[in-house]
Amino acid sequence: MGIYFCIFLSLVKNMEQNNKKATTHSIGIYLWIWGLLFVFSTFSYLVDWYNFQGLLRWSLIIFFMLIKAGLIMSIFMHLYWERWAIVNVLLWPMTAIMVFVGIMTAESQYTLFTRALFFVTGS
Repeated sequence: MGIYFCIFLSLVKNMEQNNKKATTHSIGIYLWIWGLLFVFSTFSYLVDWYNFQGLLRWSLIIFFMLIKAGLIMSIFMHLYWERWAIVNVLLWPMTAIMVFVGIMTAESQYTLFTRALFFVTGS
């Protein structure tokens, strides 16, 4: 395990030496993102305030949650300015997790249906 880590560190060191230019970002973009996060959090709370129910409620809550997570990842984690390799290292596993959650949801519905069917019919 240690040898792989040493190889990785040497690659990172070479990449850092090749990219010596430093970039700084203005404070304005961070303030705009903080404002947007505040607005989306307000919208998320308003979903509860207006008593939305059912699929609409959860769709809105998840939508606002994903928008806020995307803003945090892109700006505060600096993924907006990073290379595609680093972005893909973070985004592909999350996409795979969401696919697996969808598969598990479909499987749970199938399991619920078959249990209800066999408990009612007694077969």
